[in-house]
Amino acid sequence: MDMLDRRLFLLTGAAGGACLAMPGWAGAQPAGRSPELARLFDQLFQEQLRLRPESATQLGLDKGANANLRARLTDESPAGRAAAKAQTQDQLKRLLAIDPKTLSPAERVDWETVVYTRRASAEVQKFDFGGFGYGPSPYVVSQLTGAYQSVPDFLDTKHPIETRADAEAFLARLSAFGDQLDAETAQMRHDAGVGVIPPDFILDTALDQMAKTRVPAAEATPVRSIVRRAAAKGLGDSYGRDAARLWDGKILPALDRQIALARSLRAKAVHDAGIWRFREGAAFYETALHNTTTTRLSPAEVHKFGLDQARAISARLDTLLKAQGMSRGTIGERMAALYKDPRQLYPNTDEGKAQAIAYCNARLAAIRLRLPTMFSRLPTYQFEVRRVPVQTEAGAASAFSQAPAIDGSRPGLVYFNLHDSAEWPKFCLATTVYHEGLPGHQFEGGLALSNKGLPMIRKAGGFSGYGEGWALYAEQLADEMGMYDDDPLGRLGYLKFQLFRANRCVVDTGIHHLRWSREQAIRYFVEQEGEAPGFATREVERYCSTPGQACSYKLGHSVFVRLRDKAKAALGPHFEIKAFHDAVLGIGRVPLDILEAEGDRWIAAQRT
Repeated sequence: MDMLDRRLFLLTGAAGGACLAMPGWAGAQPAGRSPELARLFDQLFQEQLRLRPESATQLGLDKGANANLRARLTDESPAGRAAAKAQTQDQLKRLLAIDPKTLSPAERVDWETVVYTRRASAEVQKFDFGGFGYGPSPYVVSQLTGAYQSVPDFLDTKHPIETRADAEAFLARLSAFGDQLDAETAQMRHDAGVGVIPPDFILDTALDQMAKTRVPAAEATPVRSIVRRAAAKGLGDSYGRDAARLWDGKILPALDRQIALARSLRAKAVHDAGIWRFREGAAFYETALHNTTTTRLSPAEVHKFGLDQARAISARLDTLLKAQGMSRGTIGERMAALYKDPRQLYPNTDEGKAQAIAYCNARLAAIRLRLPTMFSRLPTYQFEVRRVPVQTEAGAASAFSQAPAIDGSRPGLVYFNLHDSAEWPKFCLATTVYHEGLPGHQFEGGLALSNKGLPMIRKAGGFSGYGEGWALYAEQLADEMGMYDDDPLGRLGYLKFQLFRANRCVVDTGIHHLRWSREQAIRYFVEQEGEAPGFATREVERYCSTPGQACSYKLGHSVFVRLRDKAKAALGPHFEIKAFHDAVLGIGRVPLDILEAEGDRWIAAQRT
C-alpha cells in the first residue's frame, strides 16, 4: 500500500511537509508556476504539517524551523478534530478564491488536484465518527486503526535518535502517545453512543493486538528502541529509564482504559460485517469509495466492473494452468493445489521467514537492472523489504509500502506479513515485490518526491486510485519486462493477484452494499482464486475496517491500461513507452479523472 504511512497519508488526501523550512527551498517554485501560487501552496503545506507533525518526520522534514515538530504527535482530541475541519474549510476557501482561468496549464493541474483533496476531506469530515486506516474508516480504533497499533512502530522506525535533543523529543512523543490513546478512547465512546461499534471479529483482533502491545516496559517496543539507540549514540541510559517510567505511569494506564472500553463494546458487538447497518452507513460507504478510488462510480457499478474483470483474468489463468498440466477443477481449486506444493513453501519459522525476505530483496535488486528499458527517469533512493513487526501482524495488511525520507536518510520500505509463511508461497512473492517496490509504489513515490517540476504539496500528497492503479500496472510491466520468462509459476502468481484485485471490487461492495457476511466474503476469495483462508480472512477484515479503498487498485489499473492502449492506437509506430511513462508519472499523483484528461491532452499533443 501506500507511499506515506497510510494513517498519515490518507488522512486528508495530501500529507505534508514544509518547503519553507528546508534550506535552499525558500521562495523557490517549479518552472511555469507563479510565485503567488507557490507561496499559497507552501502556506497550505506548512499548515498541514503543523497539524500532523508525524508527517514531517515521515518525510524527513522535521528540521530547521520545523524542528519542534519532532517532539509532537497529532492532536486526536475533539479540539484537534475540530481544528482539522476548520483548516480544511479555510484552505478550500483560499483555493477557490483563485480564478483557474488565470492559471497556466501546469498550474491548473496543481490547483485542481489540491482543490480535489480539500473537497474530499470536507466530505469525509461531515461524519462525526471514525478514523483513518488505508482511507476513511468508520472505526477510530480497530485492528488497522488507532494509535495503539501505529505509534510504537512509528517511534521505533521513523523517529530519528542522533542527539540528546532527538531523545528528548522521543520522550515527549511517548508521553503524547498516552494522550492520543485517551483521546481515541473518548472518541470510541462517542461513536458507540451514535451506534458505531466495530463487529465482534474486528474487536477480537484489536484486543489481541492491544494485549501484545500491553507488555512490561522492558519489553515495550518504544522503550527498547530508545535504550538501544541512545546507547549506540553514547547518550547514556537515563533516557531508557525515563521512557520506562512514562510507559508504566502513563501509557499502560491509558492502554488499560482503552482495553476496558473495547471489552465492554465487544459485549454489545454484532457479527454483521458491513457498514450498511449504521444510520449513515450507506452515505459513508459512497463517500469512502469516492475518496479512495477518485471515481464517481456507484457501488453497483464497481461490483459489476469487478465481476467483468475477474472473468477475463480467469480465462487467462485457465490457459496457463493447463500449460502446466493442471486442467482439472475450478481456477480456485487448481490455485489452491499450488499453494500446497511444498516446493513453493518456506518453513513457518523465523529462519524460513528470513529466507522469504531475502528472496524478495533479491527480486527487488534483479528488476532494478531492467528498469531502464521502460523508464527514462529512475529514483535515486534506496529500498528494502522487511517483515511486519510480530506484535501487529495478526491484523496488519498482507503487504504494504512506506516512503523513504525525502533527503534519503531512511530507505523506502516494503513490508510482508509473514504471520503464516504458507500464505506466501514463493510463486506469489515476486509480483508483490514489484507492486510494493519497483516499479510500483517505491518507484512512483521516489520519482514524485524527486520531481523538481512539482510543488511540495503535490509531491507528498497522493490518491489511492492513482497510486494503487500504478502499482498494479507495475506488476503488468514486470511481466512485460520478462521477469517471468524463466518462472512460469511466477506468472501464475502475477495473474492470480490481478484476479485478487478484481475480486476485491466484488467483495468490498458485497460486504458494504449487498450485505454479505464476513464468512461469505472469505469463502468467495477461497473459492474463486484458491486464496489461503488466513490471508483471505485478514483481507476481508481489512475491508470491513477501511471500506472502499480495496476497489481503487483495479479501477486505477484500468485507467493506466486504457490510456496506454489509446496512445498506441493514436500514435501507431510513433508510440514510445518511455515517453508515455514520462507523461503519466511526470504529471504527479492526481485523481483518475484528471489523469485521463491530461493523458488525452498528451496524446493529442504527440499527434501534432
